Amino acid sequence: MAKKIQFTDVTLRDAHQSLFATRMKTRDMIDIAPVIDKAGFWSVEMWGGATFDTCLRFLREDPWERLKTLRKLMPNSRLQMLLRGQNLVGYRHYPDDVVRAFVRKAAENGIDVFRIFDALNDLRNVEVAVETAKEMGKIVEGAISYTISPVHTEDLYIELALQFKEMGADIIAIKDMAGLLSPEKAYSLVKALKKEVGLPVHVHTHCTSGLAEMAQLKAAEAGADIFDVAISPMASDTSHPATETMAYTFAEFGFDVGLDSSALRKMANHFKEVRKKYKKYDIDFKGIDAAVLEHQIPGGMISNLISQLKEQGALDKLEAVLEEVPRVREDLGYPPLVTPTSQIVGTQAVLNVLAGERYKMITQETKNYVKGLYGKPPAPIKEEIIKKVLGNEEPITCRPADLLQPELDRCREEIKDLARSEEDVLSYCLFPQVAKEFFEWREKVEKGEIPPVSEEDLADELEEERKCPQPLAPTEFIINVHGESYHVKVAGVGHKKEGKKPYFIKIDGRLEEVVVEPLVEVVPTGEEVEIKGELASSSKRPRATKEGDVTSPMPAKVVEIKVKEGDSVNEGDVVAIVEAMKMQNELHAPISGVVKAIYVKPGDNVNPDEAIMTIE
Repeated sequence: MAKKIQFTDVTLRDAHQSLFATRMKTRDMIDIAPVIDKAGFWSVEMWGGATFDTCLRFLREDPWERLKTLRKLMPNSRLQMLLRGQNLVGYRHYPDDVVRAFVRKAAENGIDVFRIFDALNDLRNVEVAVETAKEMGKIVEGAISYTISPVHTEDLYIELALQFKEMGADIIAIKDMAGLLSPEKAYSLVKALKKEVGLPVHVHTHCTSGLAEMAQLKAAEAGADIFDVAISPMASDTSHPATETMAYTFAEFGFDVGLDSSALRKMANHFKEVRKKYKKYDIDFKGIDAAVLEHQIPGGMISNLISQLKEQGALDKLEAVLEEVPRVREDLGYPPLVTPTSQIVGTQAVLNVLAGERYKMITQETKNYVKGLYGKPPAPIKEEIIKKVLGNEEPITCRPADLLQPELDRCREEIKDLARSEEDVLSYCLFPQVAKEFFEWREKVEKGEIPPVSEEDLADELEEERKCPQPLAPTEFIINVHGESYHVKVAGVGHKKEGKKPYFIKIDGRLEEVVVEPLVEVVPTGEEVEIKGELASSSKRPRATKEGDVTSPMPAKVVEIKVKEGDSVNEGDVVAIVEAMKMQNELHAPISGVVKAIYVKPGDNVNPDEAIMTIE
């Protein structure tokens, strides 16, 4: 009898996360969901990863409602999600009470398969999530973050799989996020997993390097059971092998694939049109990036590095950053480059290049990583890096979550007036500011204070643009903020009230009311810049010209001032924290002395040529 090959469809999650920044909206999934339900997939990955954050932050959608909707539309399918262990679907470790509550709610609302991983393969960070999913009677895939380094051996991966099996995992997943899994390594690793562990093996890989299809075929020959695929218009590049191609290939080699070709054709036709809608988010690069086999940077991480460098006006430094990433990764003990470690390593590499000195500016996340707050690195961190980052502090050795206090009750109390369900409370726990803004927007829409923007509104708007001549002054803009592009259109002007004039603008099709008024007046006065208005941080902020001036090496926002005027400091002491490129960065005293003056306060934006404070 022919061996049965099973497939997981990742079109509704990882495919669009890899190709166009996770921007697919639920409405583009609804019509095709019943077709996917009948296509014959082992499971459908449609939740987790970056989808949760993106729904709230950019799409104005409730991620829990997406899960509930697709659950109703796909009653015959196993719905699957990607869970980052103690990070859940966020970027920090959450306490155990939040992890347990989140996994339970995800299971209650329709998730059947939990693929659970830790970025460092520190399995202490997945214990609570695995245990809770099993308590809920769900299928657990223990996922190994696959990478290549001197310490990432086949023996290590076998040991990790055995630990997952001991925890109760039902399946072992090979999670190859950068497309590094070669045909030979795929065959050898799967063969060893089947022999030594004895659980079904699920292979997840990306097409970035051009190896994925060959690796999947050799993995099947070695006995792998399930493969991740994406429907053809959403496949290849930094995404996954095409469903139709792999089904055809496996069938030729005598495997039983069991997919409905008619359903696959309908899916392909649907997503061919859907992808066109997200052109502005689609990846610039199309093809194979063989260089990933050397620098090991996933496609999504490269696009993030490019965005960071564009934001700093330093795109010419990209090659230097790509060379610096492997060095930082080696310094930090060879972490696999997957969320959140990819952001930590990538941003630190950018800072090292832009500052002109390695680890002159250290992100708070890098410090937390070195301190052990993300878990145990695969290899020891270099001693000189520990000293430079932590000073006299000692890294922790316990499970990081053991240091966290419960948060669920506190979150419930803080958001009680806006939260309508336990799901809302969990959204707030994970992304407090983003969730709060979403809840407030939701209330305004329901009260009729702001109208929701429908597809018909957008169609009418486009038709109007085609008919009307362009005005002399622009009314549409593309605004880039932290690497994210927003389509902003002035949609109308309101009546002036209280001395202020409101405007109606559409941001990515979402109607908002704003008040536009001058907030800052900048007046050059010789060597100093005088800032007037509501955003002024002080009457005079001098340019950085003296040895004792503390500066930020790039445009940033002040988060915290660690000293006050008159304090004595030693060279290297942390005197301020600023936020740049979505991460917090410590600023250090350039000399020993006394804090003579502080020119900023938390919330102020600063530029590299401005002094934040002066030490004499």
